[in-house]
Amino acid sequence: MNLPLPELPPARAGRARLLALLPCAGLGSRAGTAGPKQYHPLAGQPMVAHTLLALSQVGFDAALLVLAPGDTGVGVPLPSAFFLQDCGGATRADSVLNGLEALALAGADANDWVLVHDAARCLIDAEDVKRLIRTCEHDAVGGLLALPLADTLKAAETDGTGAARSSATLARGGKWLAQTPQMFRLGLLSDALHTARDKGFEHITDEASAIEALGLLPRLVPGNPMNFKLTFPADFALAEVLLQHRKNVS
Repeated sequence: MNLPLPELPPARAGRARLLALLPCAGLGSRAGTAGPKQYHPLAGQPMVAHTLLALSQVGFDAALLVLAPGDTGVGVPLPSAFFLQDCGGATRADSVLNGLEALALAGADANDWVLVHDAARCLIDAEDVKRLIRTCEHDAVGGLLALPLADTLKAAETDGTGAARSSATLARGGKWLAQTPQMFRLGLLSDALHTARDKGFEHITDEASAIEALGLLPRLVPGNPMNFKLTFPADFALAEVLLQHRKNVS
């Protein structure tokens, strides 16, 4: 790690720390942006700046932005108690695991809560994060923001021309769309990701899936449709409109 590692503030008596971890080391190849999508300008700021501003309103004890090796985050305004580490890995799970190790080196302990949030979910509302914290801070496992599936769910096959075709309609009952933040104890999440890495990170697409692989049941906390992940060019166009609207009404 080339960036300085600060010391975390001491935990308050009788209360675990609340820490945020944002993996921000990817390229976003599907986004159609000229560079890494987290730095693409939206409403006058790099996309990730909007994410950081929203999370700064939650009241975390500290927050870590995990960047790609050699990235210094130039041009991204860091709120108070937020810091950077260029310890990103080849996959999101690698970046999160490396970030957990950086937090531990900075003084975090196994009992601290870590909320992992996608940097590309820049429309997150601080009140939704606070509700997740209130719901999960006394939970034995932890949990995540998610949305009950409302749309009809299709299975797809590819035909001889490469076109996707609907092959079956799947039952949507009991299915949820996972969002972030996802909130787990640092020690539990680290153990889950180490176990998953030993197996090649197969089927680990988020933190909750690593926890589930241990046989545990993360709590699903209803989220907000506005908290979508910017992945494709159309997502950026929609986010631009919504962020500009927020600026106009604030």
